[in-house]
Amino acid sequence: MINKPLSYILLRLAIAMSMLGHGIVRIPKLDTFAEEMVKQFEQSVLPPQLVLPFGYILPYVELLVGVFMLVGLFTKQAIVVGAITMIVLIFGSSMIEAWGAIPSQLIHILCFVLLLSYQQYDNYSLDKSFRR
Repeated sequence: MINKPLSYILLRLAIAMSMLGHGIVRIPKLDTFAEEMVKQFEQSVLPPQLVLPFGYILPYVELLVGVFMLVGLFTKQAIVVGAITMIVLIFGSSMIEAWGAIPSQLIHILCFVLLLSYQQYDNYSLDKSFRR
């Protein structure tokens, strides 16, 4: 039984670091990141008017999901937002036929689903501290 809470925190921290890292490295070069995303989607059916704002918002969503999951605050909400983000990214990858990106996105969503499914083992979080 003791391994389940430990397993949960390790998985939560791993996915938190991934999301946090994605956000941290993109925010300092936000304009370049968003403009590059528009270039990637030039041949897709998605209009630049949709892609550009998404390119500006995505790094902040990744950062916030990572921070909340790292400290274990609003964990369920962060998991759901992270999973929805991955679903949107899978759709985007499909639109530009970036099939190589999808396995990583699917692994992320699998982690989010596992975390959501086993949230009762989330013993090391601010959420847990506030529930006491």
